This record gives sequence, structure tokens and C-alpha cells, in this order.
Amino acid sequence: MPRFAANLSMMYNEHDFLDRFAAASADGLQAVEYLFPYAYDAAELRRRLDDHGLKQVLFNAPPEAWESGERGMAALPGREAEVRSGVDRALDYAAALGCPRVHLMAGLVEPDATPVEWAKHRDTYLTNLAWAAERAAAAGVDILIEPINSRDMPEYFLSAQAEAHAVVQEVAASNLQVQLDLYHCQIVEGDLTATLRRDLPTGRVGHLQIAGVPDRNEPDRGELNVRHLLDVVDELGFDGWIGCEYNPRAGTSEGLRWLNDYQSHRGWSRRSGGRRAGSRA
Repeated sequence: MPRFAANLSMMYNEHDFLDRFAAASADGLQAVEYLFPYAYDAAELRRRLDDHGLKQVLFNAPPEAWESGERGMAALPGREAEVRSGVDRALDYAAALGCPRVHLMAGLVEPDATPVEWAKHRDTYLTNLAWAAERAAAAGVDILIEPINSRDMPEYFLSAQAEAHAVVQEVAASNLQVQLDLYHCQIVEGDLTATLRRDLPTGRVGHLQIAGVPDRNEPDRGELNVRHLLDVVDELGFDGWIGCEYNPRAGTSEGLRWLNDYQSHRGWSRRSGGRRAGSRA
């Protein structure tokens, strides 16, 4: 059965960040993800997790100047030292929070980059990912890469699922995986059912995320049939987490009706963490 994590960077914004852990737990969610933990002391974040019975399942490595528009550095030549320092900082937080995976963002590339320049970006990306995966393996952490649509993040280095899987295969590190966000994938490529059936069985997808398309609200709003997609995920036996990375239209708790409806459809109790007696397998 799909397992869901609240994205605390986007959900529960009606609360201060540190209070969002309690709000997610009160709604019966058992795990959280968010963009970055670095503004907070790791011990305080761990206390919030433990106090509310939550697992930390994902966060991003430092992107450097996020407020100035940077979106990671892993594919940017000349930024290798910053990438490595950021990975080490992320792994320190991962150890403190018991988090098994870290997303390493690629960065933005100039739109007029020549083929030679693009190849240099890719070589830099592969080298940094290989180093990061080796470093993370010693800590028992997976490194994730995520294709992001060019409407929301123009010039991001990685936008296509096939390219992400090619990178993972070329680096050939067992703990380097793809973060498949169905929102981004629908905007760029569509054909989500076929994508899930093609890519989940490879074992290269380490984390899923969902949101409604086109407005990135609750996943049952817009053009996706979220019940069907989640049934496909379940059918394929995906045992990772699904991050709810969307902007609630109104209150977060009120907007979780989609999840209540889906779990009722599958005979699942979110609070008990298991199927109700007599439900179908």
C-alpha cells in the first residue's frame, strides 16, 4: 500500500515551520519531507520527529544561494568544492535525523550553452554524483536526482526521466536513484501510467512525489486521475514513500480529503498503519 509523507515546505503553511510536525502527525501522517533543514538545529528537528512519531524520509542538500535563484550546483563546473561541502553537511543532518535519502540538485544551465559546454556540465554532474554516492554509501544514505519541468524551473539541467535513468545507470552506484515527481513528469512528458510501469520495476526509483496538474494543488485537482495512478504504484509493489509536495488550496487538513477517500477506497487506516480487517490485499 502506498505510504505518504507530508512535504512541510509546502503543506501546513498556516503553522510556523516547527509546528508543522505536530500538525502532520495530528492528521495521521507518519513521515515528512521538506526542502532544507539547515535553518534549524538538527537536535531540535529530531525532537519534533520523535515527539510526534514521524519519520524523516527526504530533504535536499544545500543549494547554495537559493534566495538569489540558484537551484543546486552538481552540474556546474567550478563548484565542486561547494558541492562536496554541501553533501557532507547534508549527511551530518541525515545522520542526526535518521533520514535515508538526500536529493542533490543539478543547477541551472545557460539556455544558449553549446554542445561542448553541455557535455562539460554533464561530465561535471556525473563526477559529482559518483563522489556523493560513494560518500553517502558509507553513511547508509541514498542520493537522489530529480527531473524538474522547465515551466516551473527554466534552464534546470535535468528535465527528462530517460536522461535521469541514463545518468543513474552510467554512474552505476547502487545508492544513486531517481526521484520521480509525477507533477513534473506530467508537464514534461505525460503518459504517467506507462512511465510508472516502465521505471518502477527497474529498482532505480527511490522516491515518488505527487501534486495536481497544472496548478500544483491537491493531487485530485486538475488533469490527473490520482486514484488510478496510486493503484498502479501499489500494483507494481513500490515500497518507498510518496511525498505530498503540493500547495493546499485552503487549509492543509481540509485538503486531505483526497487521501482519506483513497485510503477508504483501498480499505486502509492511515492512523493504524495497516489495512482494515477484511480489506482486499
